[in-house]
Amino acid sequence: MTKRNRLRAILFLACASSLCMLPHSYAQASSSADLMPIPSVISWQGNEEKTCDQIKINWHGAHSPMLERASERLLHSLRLSSRSDKKQTTCSLEIRSKDDPAYLAIGERENYRLTIHQGKIVMNAGGPAGILHGFATLVQLAGSTPDSVSFRDVTISDAPRFRWRGLMIDVARHFMSVSALKRQIDAMDLTKLNVLHLHLSDGSAFRVESQLFPRLQTVSSHGQYYTQDEIRDLVAYAAERGIRVVPEFDVPGHALAVLEAYPQLAAQPLPAANAACTGGSACIAGSNANNPALDPTKPETLDFVEKLFVEMIHLFPDAYFHAGSDEVVASQWTGNPQIASYMKAHNYPDASALQGEFTAKIQAFLAGQGKTMIGWDEVLSAPVPQSVVADVWRSSKWINAATAKMHPTLVSSGYYLDLLRPAREYYQIDPYNLMASGLSGAELEHARQIHFRLADAFALDPSLPPLSARQKQYVLGGEAVLWTEAVSEQMLNQRVWPRAAVIAERLWSPETVTDVADMERRLPHVAAQLDRLALTTTQQDHEQMLSRYPAASKQALDTVLQVTSPVRNYTINRMIKKAGEGLLTWPVAMAEPDSFPAMRFNQLADAYAHGDHSVALELRRDLEKWSANDDQFEKTIGGVAALEMIRPVSQQLSALAQAGLEALDGTIDTARRTQIEKLLAQQQETFAASSWQLLSPPLPQPAGGLLIDIVPGVRTLVDSVSTVH
Repeated sequence: MTKRNRLRAILFLACASSLCMLPHSYAQASSSADLMPIPSVISWQGNEEKTCDQIKINWHGAHSPMLERASERLLHSLRLSSRSDKKQTTCSLEIRSKDDPAYLAIGERENYRLTIHQGKIVMNAGGPAGILHGFATLVQLAGSTPDSVSFRDVTISDAPRFRWRGLMIDVARHFMSVSALKRQIDAMDLTKLNVLHLHLSDGSAFRVESQLFPRLQTVSSHGQYYTQDEIRDLVAYAAERGIRVVPEFDVPGHALAVLEAYPQLAAQPLPAANAACTGGSACIAGSNANNPALDPTKPETLDFVEKLFVEMIHLFPDAYFHAGSDEVVASQWTGNPQIASYMKAHNYPDASALQGEFTAKIQAFLAGQGKTMIGWDEVLSAPVPQSVVADVWRSSKWINAATAKMHPTLVSSGYYLDLLRPAREYYQIDPYNLMASGLSGAELEHARQIHFRLADAFALDPSLPPLSARQKQYVLGGEAVLWTEAVSEQMLNQRVWPRAAVIAERLWSPETVTDVADMERRLPHVAAQLDRLALTTTQQDHEQMLSRYPAASKQALDTVLQVTSPVRNYTINRMIKKAGEGLLTWPVAMAEPDSFPAMRFNQLADAYAHGDHSVALELRRDLEKWSANDDQFEKTIGGVAALEMIRPVSQQLSALAQAGLEALDGTIDTARRTQIEKLLAQQQETFAASSWQLLSPPLPQPAGGLLIDIVPGVRTLVDSVSTVH
């Protein structure tokens, strides 16, 4: 049968050079080729390519064994050697670089200049980071054959727009193996992300071995944690690729896992419902697993945190240390008579003020250890030292609040990958835009009406002026974020990539790089390249997930999955609370947020509607396949509950495809158009049902959590033909 990821690699590598056979008027000419991120300045010199069977690397000036190893990885990625005597055409790579004392620090020199002329490649860089970024660009520039590579003549001058370009992976909710994390690091290297932020503790589990507090792994890891040697190995692996690893240990809230091991530190007695918690989503199925908090008034609490942090600091050498500080439920403290008395005696008007005191103590301690503290944007609710980095997540308006108080600022708001939005939505969010992400309109009013306690914290503020030039100086950058309540390791690659590459471009490339259509043209090629060079288990993971279903059903199921995507925003989180871990084996767990076949179909439909009927044959071939697939699906689902669940999706896909075929034939009469319009309206409601950021509108959700992504193309085709009366 046709394998999904094989299809992606074959079809869209072809698309990279042919622009998917789109007509010239719709295939945008681009100076960016298939690069992602787009360099700051790029200038092509003609279209002729020089083929290289071998690349000879010559170093000039400073270089280290680390850079030499990086050059070997470069050649491996290009499937070339620097040593073979049997090669026919040798190209040269001249590298000039300087030492950089700030390498692997926030102020490192990441700039590089790359020129290619008739097979002679010259790279000049400000430091090791620039060399690594230049290597990543070379890999993307190379056209490959089994035995050689080719390069067009080009000049590139490049440097990042933001210094901090991160990827946060939550390994507390679902554990991710060291090998899985190394694959993410390899992909980060290729896309010029430079910070891996690991969320290592939460209500679900604590994931790092502690020799001082061993119950953190024997009780709170649920058998899945990183040994200290594994952490050291991971940090070293990342450093070899120019990537810093920043840990997050969440205090004083989100502390259930810690408190299961050391309950004497709890602000409230632990809920009995969590006594048998076994990790993963089982821990968060109840409403209170994220609520338990440390008691900040006990001296032993601060003593515990300081000793634990010292131990963790020795494992993570980066200058930054994330201490969480988010979502502390006030009643955890105000509902404790001893804590309430402490607050009264010390004139703390509310829980935020008490948290501010605790945060200040943690910050001072970390500063004494040479670390800069990061906290989620709740740290802004009380006075804390200006050196604390605010990680903005609730709404873009907090970027203004943080930078106005002169806090270094990271932007995570709008970049949550677990919300399963398509790449184009992340691409349009700029770290400087205070209106990019947050609640407004009907969603905000709904949140307020149901007494959602954080509604206004997530609201947009249209009254804010744009960031001033001074405020912009405090924005360090941003992070793509993946919370894993509904993500298993087999899902990790496709839940992070290629959308993280889109965010990487937003954080690297000039502010003027905003062409969504060109991004979508490049994205399939980038995805295929990442699968080949870094995310080497993507196909295997998909096949293993498919293998849970009857062999006879795989082809029909895969056909459905190729053109569907998961419900968006926090809908999937609510689904897993009801369904439990079983949801991670459902078809929705295999569906990707961006369906490239559907994207291609929608583009072709648009071309057809604008008069290019040369694409009709390809449109018809796709539509006939999707129309006929439901018969095969019905014959092979065999009473499997997860397949029975998505039967309506298969039926709707077939009906939509049939409507598209009728539009191509121009045979839609009045009665039939009424039926088709009803079908399309139902699909629009399906998309709308998960369109709100936090709280799904009161609309029924699609069967099995799957959205059908060819709807825009079918709509375009139907609108392009007249009704026959």
